[in-house]
Amino acid sequence: MVDIPTSGRKPRIRHRGPDKYPLILKTARHLVATHGFRDVQMSAIAEAAGIAIGTLYRYFPAKTDLMIEVVALTAQREVDVVAGVAMSEGTAAERLGAAAWTFANRALRGRRMAHALVAEPVEPEVEAARLKYHRALARVFMTIIEQGVRSGEFPEQSVRASADCIVGCLFEGLVSPLATDAVSDDPSLTEHAVAIISFCLRGVSGGPLSFVPQS
Repeated sequence: MVDIPTSGRKPRIRHRGPDKYPLILKTARHLVATHGFRDVQMSAIAEAAGIAIGTLYRYFPAKTDLMIEVVALTAQREVDVVAGVAMSEGTAAERLGAAAWTFANRALRGRRMAHALVAEPVEPEVEAARLKYHRALARVFMTIIEQGVRSGEFPEQSVRASADCIVGCLFEGLVSPLATDAVSDDPSLTEHAVAIISFCLRGVSGGPLSFVPQS
């Protein structure tokens, strides 16, 4: 598992009764997945969580603080899923394609949250948290590429640069699909994602590899 560094932030207060921290994060994540970072207000989070606005601000003095935690929580989940695929059986090319497809497929199925994590304009502090997500994903791809180079399946190359390029291709290549209102199972979206992954595989392998999603 690739860990994404978090802020280490803990609840701001100690009080009697159940801890509201998990509830706040769950509620905020749900609202971001529905509306994005920009349109989610602290008052809406407090109302949806069933807590007083003052209680919310005691845990998170500013919206930015809460959004950083939402990014960290969501990104870690996504990285863990992709890392699990990366450690499965198969050749390096098979695992690299499957890991990239897992990221793309999950992004297309949860486009609003994926767009928030990838492309939505945010405050610098939230952008810094998103950058940690980018780097964590790149480390997953680096591991597969390193294994492919060692086994002779992939040619010698800058593993870090190749992994960064894959993340860049996925993030930038999916920005437009993530911003559309098309249904998640639109065949053109799948074809677009497959083309991006095939491009990445050809770049890493130096050959005519293409990716075919497994049913």
